Amino acid sequence: MALLLVLAMIYEVFSRYVLNAPTLWAFDISYMLNGALFILGCAYALKEEAHVRIDFLASRLKPAWQRRINAAFYLCLLAPALGGLTWVASRRTLHAFASGEVEHVSPWAPLMWPFYSALAIGLAALTLQVAIDAVLFLTDRKHPGSKET
Repeated sequence: MALLLVLAMIYEVFSRYVLNAPTLWAFDISYMLNGALFILGCAYALKEEAHVRIDFLASRLKPAWQRRINAAFYLCLLAPALGGLTWVASRRTLHAFASGEVEHVSPWAPLMWPFYSALAIGLAALTLQVAIDAVLFLTDRKHPGSKET
């Protein structure tokens, strides 16, 4: 997706400034690919501990308490919230597919279900990774801030 995004933007710049013929689709492609790329990368970032961790309080606790707090936060707050968002995104995707929904504010009017499906898949993967991490914290197989399991 990153490569497609770069290629689309290069084509748009060339078309706009060299050919003096801007495209109708560049803005839509850029926000859809960027949004899909971001949400699809979230689960991988969590798995690889590549996200920003602010643990100035938790780092003062014993490792066992850090794991318990992370597991509780993941199971009680993150997993249900992300699961709910996944459900909403999945229903939105199905509705957009069934109704042929298009982007209403765009002159290009692209179909929305491919973008919504990428969001739903990314949210589902993130929900699953949060649940897996919670189990790993509970079973002492993962430690906050550490990539090793």
